[in-house]
Amino acid sequence: MCIDQFIEISKALLTPIIAVVTAYIAYQQWKTNQQKLFLDLYDRRLKVYEEVRQILSIILRDAKASYDDLLKFRRAVSEADFLFGPEISEYTDEIYQHGVKLQYWCGEYRDFTQTKPVGYDHQKVCDGIHAELNWLTQQFEPSKQKFKKYLNISY
Repeated sequence: MCIDQFIEISKALLTPIIAVVTAYIAYQQWKTNQQKLFLDLYDRRLKVYEEVRQILSIILRDAKASYDDLLKFRRAVSEADFLFGPEISEYTDEIYQHGVKLQYWCGEYRDFTQTKPVGYDHQKVCDGIHAELNWLTQQFEPSKQKFKKYLNISY
């Protein structure tokens, strides 16, 4: 009779045990999916950060950025609106605008071998180039700080 009672108790406990094990497996799958989502988001955010660093590196290396470089940058960071807070989109727009201004001033620049258009102010052009280059080349550390809260993987 003791074995029959044990079998009955085992049958009664089997369903709750299966339910607990199933719930545990479901929780583990949910947790794994959350981690995968976090990793995917991190990868996409890192690509935007790398594009910022790349355009700044091009400008540091060449002391200018072509319109093609700037348009490529603009396309590459276009999803920042959806991956970050508004401050990152504003920051990438600011980098783009400074890059466009730098390109403008570089296009206006005339050296001593070139004829200068009427009203050309060499000092103003040089000051414009200097101001934009100065701002852009000093953005490596600020960019790291702005992206840090989104790319920090420590828990």
